[in-house]
Amino acid sequence: MTPPAVARADRRPEDTADRRPENTALRRFDDAFDDCLERLRGHPLADHAFRAASALGDFSVIWHLVSTGFGLTSARRTDRALRMAILLGAESLIVNQGVKRLFRRTRPTESGDERYPVRRPSTSSFPSGHASAAFFSASLLSEGERALAPVWLSLAAVVATSRAYVRIHHGSDVVAGAALGLVLAAVAKRVWPAP
Repeated sequence: MTPPAVARADRRPEDTADRRPENTALRRFDDAFDDCLERLRGHPLADHAFRAASALGDFSVIWHLVSTGFGLTSARRTDRALRMAILLGAESLIVNQGVKRLFRRTRPTESGDERYPVRRPSTSSFPSGHASAAFFSASLLSEGERALAPVWLSLAAVVATSRAYVRIHHGSDVVAGAALGLVLAAVAKRVWPAP
C-alpha cells in the first residue's frame, strides 16, 4: 500500500529565502511542478523509473556507463569516453564545490520523500547537480552522434526530473541545473573539442 501524499507543509520547510516577496513566483513554479509530479507518484512504473534514474544519476554513474560502453566500440569513441570522464569530473567540481556554495537553498525535504529513499546529498539544493550532469553529458554524447541526441536528451530529462520526483530538489533547481549543464557543455566543447 502506498503511503498517503505528503502534506505541502511537510514538503516545503520555511527558510528565509522562501519568505521574501520576490520569490513568490519561484515558489508558485515549484509548487506547480511538484503538483504535476504528485499525480504520477504512487504509480508503480513511474516510481520505479524515477527512483532508478535518481540512483543512477548519483556520481554520474549512468553517464560514465554509457560513455564507457560507447568507448568500447571504436578508438575514436575511446578518446571521447576518456574526454567525457575528465570533463564530467570538472563539471561536478564546478557545480558541487563552486556554484552550489554560492547558494544556500534549503531542499524541499531533508532526505527526500519517505516513499522514495535516496542518498542524502551534502550540498545545497540549488542548482541540481544531477540535472546539470545529465544535460552536460547528453550534449557531449550528442557530438558527432546527432541521430542519438533525442535519446540522450530524453534520458537527461528523466534523470533531472527524478530529483524533483523523489523530493530532494525543487523544480526550479532542476531547470537551473539543466540550463547550467548545457552552458558548461558549450564551454567544454570550445575549450576541448571532440577528437
